[in-house]
Amino acid sequence: MSDKTVISVDTAGGDKGPAVVLSGLAQSAKKNPDIAFILHGDEAELTKLLRRRKVLRDVCEIRHSDKVVAMDDKPSVVLRRSAGTTMMNALDCVAKGEADVAVSCGNTGALMALSMLKLRKAPGVDRPAIAVLWPSTSAHGYNIVLDVGADVRADDRTMAEFAVMGAEYARLSFDIARPRVGILNVGSEESKGRVEIRRASELVAKITPAAGDLEYLGFVEGADIVGDKVDVIVTDGFTGNIALKTAEGTATFISDSLRAAFTKSIMSRFAAAIAYTSLRRLQKRIDPRRVNGGVFLGLDGAVVKSHGSADATGVSAAVKLAFRMGKTNFAKRVAERVALLPEKRQTHEAGEGT
Repeated sequence: MSDKTVISVDTAGGDKGPAVVLSGLAQSAKKNPDIAFILHGDEAELTKLLRRRKVLRDVCEIRHSDKVVAMDDKPSVVLRRSAGTTMMNALDCVAKGEADVAVSCGNTGALMALSMLKLRKAPGVDRPAIAVLWPSTSAHGYNIVLDVGADVRADDRTMAEFAVMGAEYARLSFDIARPRVGILNVGSEESKGRVEIRRASELVAKITPAAGDLEYLGFVEGADIVGDKVDVIVTDGFTGNIALKTAEGTATFISDSLRAAFTKSIMSRFAAAIAYTSLRRLQKRIDPRRVNGGVFLGLDGAVVKSHGSADATGVSAAVKLAFRMGKTNFAKRVAERVALLPEKRQTHEAGEGT
């Protein structure tokens, strides 16, 4: 597997079990011959599941573990009992350089806590963030929103870091040289919002091209998350997580409502048949599974958090994202950008002078 991008997978962390996780990995392996996996979970169960999936047999290595971090485990408890769990072992492979990226469908708080313990924060990063791709009307079809749950109380300096990390993620995802960045607020006027948000805006406006190479467009509002005004929306984890869960619920509501409306009568079924192609296109457009995968930014290693209830399609989407990160040495690129922020550079230079 030396010539492949290796992904370390916690197969036991999700709600639907290892079978669904391996189905997602199989989808990815069929599309991508340059990918390989280290699987962490019950060896007997994984061996049995691999027998049914020929496409995975030559690209998977099994590492046995029968200890699992539960979805309701508190991060403080997990930190004390993490040794030997599938989640910790998956991260350990990245820390040791055996894998390029770790992927888990498990407990988000526990995964972040263990990632910070095992991989540590990248040099110069104060707070890691979780970034997600968000369907939008932009030319590339998505915007990036961060943070969506890692840090519920981000201060001004932390949000400036988020702007730099988000811009680098936009370069990776959308192949744009100078991403447009905005800070989420209750209004676009400079006088709106909390003091921390206004201070963050001032700091982001001062970011040099060497550090961020971004175009800061000021405050944006909730409607801009799905619009074409900016490529990256920066917010704190509390607000971002609520927005994310609201969007996922809304997408499910729209999908279920359309299904109910078009199956209500013979005429509505006939109308659905006529509009089938357009309806399928819309379904794909708002399907949360196809953008599954939150990227942990600001760590000294690459980690992707898949949704706990992800099906095979969702797992495959998270793996696709992980592959891109591993292929481009993304974690190192982000750390290098953050280190060039003015206050980081001054602190580093002061340390060298002592």
